[in-house]
Amino acid sequence: MTSYTVEVPEDNAVFGQTTSAFASFGYSAAVRANGLLFIAGTIGRRADGTIPDTIEEQTEIAIRKIEEILRLENLDLSALVDVTSYHVDIRQHLPGFAEAKKRLVKEPYPTWTIIGVSGLASPGLLVEIRAIAACPEASR
Repeated sequence: MTSYTVEVPEDNAVFGQTTSAFASFGYSAAVRANGLLFIAGTIGRRADGTIPDTIEEQTEIAIRKIEEILRLENLDLSALVDVTSYHVDIRQHLPGFAEAKKRLVKEPYPTWTIIGVSGLASPGLLVEIRAIAACPEASR
């Protein structure tokens, strides 16, 4: 099996100081294996480490981080094949999430599973999104 870890550079403008979480919590931003790119759960924490109050901004930041990981692998959001999002207070925040998602994610749409949870890693976080993308081995 051919696999490797996708590294987000420490000076990455989209992730900013949040890249420290990878080493702190012992995980990779993404791993590419057998033509698939597995992207770890991304959250809506700004590059400076602060957490926005709105679900719309958190959703946009999380999707932009996924988009950046895809860009590092010469892909874009159209490569997504499967997405799972985890939501605090899902009934309250689903409309704002859906609106932000609609602005950013275009056809062809990936499969998407939406799960309500009681909380995420930090107080104030409202959404976490993980994804899988299909990628031709020659695209790197």
